[in-house]
Amino acid sequence: MSRMGDVLAGFQAVWEFDSDSVLIRFERGIRTPRLLQALGERRIPYEALAAVEQAPGKRGTVVLRAVPRPGADPLMEVADGQLKEAGDPYRLVLPAERDALAEYYADEIRAALGPYADTPAERHLVAAPTPPPSFKAYDGKASFDGRSVSFRWFWTGASSAKWKAGDQRFAVDELTGVVWRSPEIAGGYLRLVPRDADGRRPAEADQDPASVVFGMGYGLVHESLPFAAAVLEAVRAKAPGIPAGHVPAARPDPGGIADRIRHLGALHDAGLLTDDEFSAKKAQLLAEL
Repeated sequence: MSRMGDVLAGFQAVWEFDSDSVLIRFERGIRTPRLLQALGERRIPYEALAAVEQAPGKRGTVVLRAVPRPGADPLMEVADGQLKEAGDPYRLVLPAERDALAEYYADEIRAALGPYADTPAERHLVAAPTPPPSFKAYDGKASFDGRSVSFRWFWTGASSAKWKAGDQRFAVDELTGVVWRSPEIAGGYLRLVPRDADGRRPAEADQDPASVVFGMGYGLVHESLPFAAAVLEAVRAKAPGIPAGHVPAARPDPGGIADRIRHLGALHDAGLLTDDEFSAKKAQLLAEL
């Protein structure tokens, strides 16, 4: 590879080359997509790459794109090809006059690729980005503490099926995967795949207690995608322990619980909950106080 510390600066990103990896730093300017701003920087080992591509870009630019090996990067595995070009963290846009320089670095990266570049990675080789501890979906709040994922349903968005099921908590070692459908696509959602799913077809996301749905400004890409990637990384690593200094979750808000009990009462009055279901869910909520 080229000398350690070589830098290739493009629009909204800089690639800094090391002997075994490339450090990609993203600008925090107003024109930089929010996902890239949230990522900040990412270190990509050459062994995590399958190829590098160079092609003419729009309006007098040239594009250099590193191609990750399938399974090497939890972020790109969860994204599953749904990111827009501008939000692709493996894409560097340069002025067209730097075409020869881009070609030089493309050749350097190709020379550094490992012998298994054309095969899927057996494990994650790129660290997942630091996720937000929680984010708001349309029908609930999703939280992740490194050991478990929690869904707390919202009064205004959650379906009666989710209210019947109650708030959910999934230990990482009880999961086998995560499915993310971009909020920029109709019907976006984040779905957890429980170990006991046994290949059964899941319910629609708005009816599935293992899912939160996006839309109307909820579940934004720069929040929900890093969140999903971090959960997938933890699932593959077999549920790592909570890091030192973890702060226990705050006690539930009594006012919020009262609102949820009133909502359950409305469902009961409408005939959507039986007497027994209403009593059980009410007792469950009261037990949280």
